[in-house]
Amino acid sequence: MWEKFLKSRKQIIFTGVFIGVFAALLQRWGNPPNMGICVACMLRDISGALGLHRVGVVQYLRPEIIGFVLGSLISALAYKEFKPRGGSAPIIRFILGFWAMVGALVFLGCPWRTLLRLAGGDANAFFGLAGLVVGIWIGVFFLKAGYNLGRYQRSSSFIGWIMPVIMVGILLLLIFKPHLPSGVVFFSIQGPGSQHAPIFLALLIAMVIGFLAQRTRFCTVAAVRDIIIIKDTYLFTGVMSLLLAALISNLILGQFNFGFQDQPIAHNNQLWNFGGMVLAGLAFTLAGGCPGRQLFLSGEGDADATIFVIGMIIGAGFAHNFDLTSSPNGPGRWGPAAVIIGLIICMIIGFSMSDQFRKKREA
Repeated sequence: MWEKFLKSRKQIIFTGVFIGVFAALLQRWGNPPNMGICVACMLRDISGALGLHRVGVVQYLRPEIIGFVLGSLISALAYKEFKPRGGSAPIIRFILGFWAMVGALVFLGCPWRTLLRLAGGDANAFFGLAGLVVGIWIGVFFLKAGYNLGRYQRSSSFIGWIMPVIMVGILLLLIFKPHLPSGVVFFSIQGPGSQHAPIFLALLIAMVIGFLAQRTRFCTVAAVRDIIIIKDTYLFTGVMSLLLAALISNLILGQFNFGFQDQPIAHNNQLWNFGGMVLAGLAFTLAGGCPGRQLFLSGEGDADATIFVIGMIIGAGFAHNFDLTSSPNGPGRWGPAAVIIGLIICMIIGFSMSDQFRKKREA
């Protein structure tokens, strides 16, 4: 019965509904407003907690990230889909992860949070969503031109266990909260980093999401990509289920507040809301999936996805240290310039790794 359910379209709807409902509930249970789940923001908080940046209001070892990887691992092991692999242009994937994070932090959210901000009434997210779609569309242009990062190779099981082991280590740091001579681990005492749901409740919910998403291949970026390329709506059905479930949950919980002004952890500079997500959408598409999907892939042994996630963590530290990130007051001093540079670099990667353009250069 369960196996039959997992092979039907109902599975992706159920996954979207589960994420939408519990993202709203995690907000009610302590996570920041309109940020029940945001992979980019949560990786940014982990980066800060590990001392890669010193912005005191965004430092916390988010158990949701740990749960996504471990839940995916359990699913992959249970269904014999744990396949350690890697070697598909890892340095490019690191660069794409870096710039994806920069774009997301200029907007202040990943694709999931874009939907959750809309579900909470934040009208600024319409510009972020539009930018995301444009970024994916540009990425699809390269995919149609033969863009690829080469084939991965099957690796030893050791490679596949690297990310799950890292996540267990971070969980231990979260539980025991050691204070080392360097000052780490850092935990915010105010601001978004200080707002969090109970550790084990958040961990359990995230593990269920990781399990379901690994089975369904849930991915917001791939949902849009598949509609553009092959007119397939399977993944898009899950994305819309997430949005509607979160919207209804927020209305019931009294967490819906429509407007552009005074939205939590957001700014209303629409040009760079749009531009930041163009960069993020392009980078995610060139890397093969949204940040949630990259975590789920890392849980099933994909070392290339692990490299992308590490690129995002490093990117978060760099972005905060060099004033690229946005705040409620608007983009950071160098945020707009970073978006332009990131777009140029991602476009160069797209052209360089596309067969159609490569053949023209060789001719």
